[in-house]
Amino acid sequence: MVLVAVFGVALLVAVLLSGLAARTVLSTSLLFLLGGALVSDGFLGLIHITPDSEIVSVTADLALFAVLFTDGTHVSFPKLRANWRNPARALGLGMPLAFVGMALVTHYVVGLDWTTSFLVGAVLAPTDPVFASAIVGRKEVPARLRQLLNVESGINDGLALPIVLVLIAAAGPTAGHAEASLSKIGLELGLGLALGIMLPLLVTHLARFRLLGAEPKLQPLLPLAIGVILYGLCHLTHANPYLAAFSAGAVLATVSPDGKAAFEPLGELLAELAKFAALLVFGALLTPQLFGDLSLGGYVAVVLGIVLIRPASLLISLIGTRFERREKLVAAWFGPKGFASVVYGLLVLQSGIPGGQQAYTLIAVCIAASIIAHSSTDVPIARLFHVEDLAGIPADGERTASRPGEEMDGHRDDHRQMA
Repeated sequence: MVLVAVFGVALLVAVLLSGLAARTVLSTSLLFLLGGALVSDGFLGLIHITPDSEIVSVTADLALFAVLFTDGTHVSFPKLRANWRNPARALGLGMPLAFVGMALVTHYVVGLDWTTSFLVGAVLAPTDPVFASAIVGRKEVPARLRQLLNVESGINDGLALPIVLVLIAAAGPTAGHAEASLSKIGLELGLGLALGIMLPLLVTHLARFRLLGAEPKLQPLLPLAIGVILYGLCHLTHANPYLAAFSAGAVLATVSPDGKAAFEPLGELLAELAKFAALLVFGALLTPQLFGDLSLGGYVAVVLGIVLIRPASLLISLIGTRFERREKLVAAWFGPKGFASVVYGLLVLQSGIPGGQQAYTLIAVCIAASIIAHSSTDVPIARLFHVEDLAGIPADGERTASRPGEEMDGHRDDHRQMA
């Protein structure tokens, strides 16, 4: 109950400061992260959470699933078919470069063995633009940039997972069974993709029967029911829940635009709540001892991973594209590490492999530093695209919008005139 009360207080503070946070470098994500650290054993000692506590893996897993499901609803297959090359470059070239680059830095700077170093690179390769919402969530920001970051983050979680699991198998006592693990992982990915596609199609088809269908006030709950069933099925069948979540959201947005539109406000709020809960729990793991256990070489690796490896790898992958220089730089900077890296980092710690504790410490500090750096710079960088009134609150002297979306529509008109 102490954790619930702490979450309620943190949520109240975050909501009261959300308007200010949306206009400044203050970040609601950072508030929950610091709140969790403050009440942990390292400071006030109000709650006791360790990396092997079940609540850690459960909240991170739920948050990642919820975020990927809602992210998937923002993907349009027709638009993706027409503009698939840029996300394909980021996934096919940028992600492997970041993976290898982080592995090299981990091996030569931190001193971990090659297998564990590549494992760290795989865990930190996925990106999570939920911590850069002022970029991904704003229609004034160029659509191709938003699509690039959104599709990249939605798919790279599922692509990184099999590499993480195979490397864990190779680094541990079961190293000889890596090939068997690979076939099992492939089955889990395929099953997750199949469930993510088939379930929304089935439910959407059922809803079109004459005697069935949701009344307007309950319509947002239909996609929610799909997500809940899908989450349960994935864990019962050991299907990959993250690939299933993203593909289900994308299929739902394609076959049922009205359902997607009805669910969007509820889905965004649920994803935010799940994200805040996971951040609070993860923050409780960030004790002074954790930061003290990381070597100087580890801190160098964290800095290089955030400011050099991700930006350089994506910039290389975007050579020859039609992105403006400003768009390339923004895309290269926003490679935050999020819930996928938290979940995969816990898998490394709980695997018991040699060097697992040292690898987890490096991963955890890198995630914390990334959340602070990226969630605190999204709003200032969004200003480069003339994005104003990020909180939806009119500036002093401006009138209040009389209906939802009126202020945004007016801003888009102003933006078009500027263009």
